[in-house]
Amino acid sequence: MTKKKKVVKRAKRVKARPKKVVKKAKAFKAKVRKSAAKKAKGKKAKSALLGLEKVGEVTHYFPHVDAAAVLLLKDGLKIGDQIYIKGHTSDFKEKVASMQIDHVMIQEGKKGQEIGLKVKSRVRIGDSVYRV
Repeated sequence: MTKKKKVVKRAKRVKARPKKVVKKAKAFKAKVRKSAAKKAKGKKAKSALLGLEKVGEVTHYFPHVDAAAVLLLKDGLKIGDQIYIKGHTSDFKEKVASMQIDHVMIQEGKKGQEIGLKVKSRVRIGDSVYRV
């Protein structure tokens, strides 16, 4: 006796309509862009109100020595300057006590240089450095 195999037909899946999904995605992206623009305007206005001048941006953090690599964007930075570091989770002020370039102590950093800066708290890549 030979057994007959049953042939089971699978139902075809109905594809989602891509036009509606695309419209929703475009609307969501536009909404996100608008909210990001509002936040950026608020940040610019807030820093201008506080009288802060952005002098640099954090490019790296070294946790074992509590130091940050900072790319200087404007003017410069001197030992003794009061700075304010603001980021997504970072928000503190401190006085510049130690700066280095290639493990050599310096008194002043100039525009375009990437300096090592001793910090009192953890900072993250992209945090802004302001002079108070």
